[in-house]
Amino acid sequence: MTEAKTALKRTLVGKVVSDKRAKTVTVLVERRVKHPIYDKIVIKSSKYHAHDEKGEYKLGDLIEITESRPISKTKNWVASRLVQKAAIV
Repeated sequence: MTEAKTALKRTLVGKVVSDKRAKTVTVLVERRVKHPIYDKIVIKSSKYHAHDEKGEYKLGDLIEITESRPISKTKNWVASRLVQKAAIV
């Protein structure tokens, strides 16, 4: 039963663009879409607020977020795993 529930939740991969809020990271998810009239590939982006309980994800990290129940007014995603650590500049 638990496997069936997790399969229904959407997952997205994006870059952390802000980690200033407590227990929250802002994730920028980019997707490539073909323009309906001009047939050019256009990059569209969306920002999502994701819950980060331990504060382990930092600016620039590539992470996976999973859909969840509403946690606050703007948060209904949870940071699930680290895909790639940010490069130290």
